[in-house]
Amino acid sequence: MKKIGFLSFGHWSPSPQSGTRTAGDALLQSIDLAVAAEELGADGAYFRVHHFARQLASPFPLLAAIGARTKTIEIGTAVIDMRYENPLYMAEDAGAADLIAGGRLQLGISRGSPEQVIDGWRYFGYAPAEGQTDADMARSQTEVLLEVLKGHGFAEPNPRPMFPNPPGKLRLEPFSEGLRQRIWWGAATDATAIWAAKLGMHLQSSTLKFDESGKPFHIQQAEQIRAFRAAWKEAGHAHEPRVSVSRSIFALVNDTDRAYFGGGGREEDSFGYIEPEKRAVFGRGYAAEPDVLIKELAADEAIAEADTLLLTVPNQLGVEYNAHVIESILKLVAPALGWR
Repeated sequence: MKKIGFLSFGHWSPSPQSGTRTAGDALLQSIDLAVAAEELGADGAYFRVHHFARQLASPFPLLAAIGARTKTIEIGTAVIDMRYENPLYMAEDAGAADLIAGGRLQLGISRGSPEQVIDGWRYFGYAPAEGQTDADMARSQTEVLLEVLKGHGFAEPNPRPMFPNPPGKLRLEPFSEGLRQRIWWGAATDATAIWAAKLGMHLQSSTLKFDESGKPFHIQQAEQIRAFRAAWKEAGHAHEPRVSVSRSIFALVNDTDRAYFGGGGREEDSFGYIEPEKRAVFGRGYAAEPDVLIKELAADEAIAEADTLLLTVPNQLGVEYNAHVIESILKLVAPALGWR
C-alpha cells in the first residue's frame, strides 16, 4: 500500500445531532478536513458526488478551494456520475481546478449508482441516444472527455475573432498538461474495469461491486484488480496504472471511538440488490483495536492488491473527530501494513 487518503460523501442534515447542518457546513468542513489531513501526512482528499441529495454535488468549486488551501495532498473525486455531465464544460472546470492545485487532481468518474430521483440526468438535459442505455451514455460522454483532455485542437476558429488566435484549430482552455493521465474509473464489474484499463484510466473500486462469483467481497475485488492490471499491460500504456479501494475502518483507541463504533460484533459481507436483477456484494467494515485491525486488514486481498486505500469518513461527526480517525489509522495501523 503506497497511499492512504480519506473519502467523504459530505452528508449534511439539519438534525441537532449533526455536526454538519447545512450545505455550507459540508463544503467548508470538507476544505478544513483536507487541510488537516495534509498536516497529518495523509496522501489524498477525495469526495463523492450525489445529485438531488443533502450531500456534496458540485465538485469543482470545492476541489479548487482545497487546491488553493493545500500544497501536497492529492485532491480527487470518487466518483462523478458521467450521466449528468457535459464533458466539454467538465474539461474546462477540471483543467482550472487542476491548475489551481498545481497538478494534484485525481479525477474519479463513473456511470454512477442509483440516485435519489428517477432518471435524474434527464433534468440536467441528457438522455441516451436511440438504442442506448444510460450506462452507454455515461461511457460515451467519458470518451469525449478523455479525447478533449488530450489537448488537441478541434474547433474551427472565427476568421474575425475578438482576440488573436494561435494557428490551427482551437482546443479547450484552460488546458492542464497531464490531467488526462490522472483520470480514474469507478468500476462495479470486471468488464468495466477491463474497459477502463484499455482506455488508460486508473481503477477505483468501492465498498460494493456486482456479485460475479458468490465469493467473499475482498476476493472478488482482488480478482477485479488483477483483471484490470492484466488489461492495462496488454494495452501497453506508457504511464503506470493505479488502483484505489475504499473501506470503513475505525481504530478504537478511546471511549469516544468505542461509543460510536465499538458496540457491534465483527461485521460480515452482505449481499443485496441496488438495481433490479443485479445482485451486489457489499464489503464489511472494520472497527477494532489497532493490533486487531492490523491482522484483519492484512487478510484483505483487495487492500493488498491496491496501491491506494481511501478511508470513508463519517463527516457529520465534525472535522476534529474525523482528523482523529485519520490520524489513528496513519500512526497506529498503516505502518504495519507497509505504508511508507
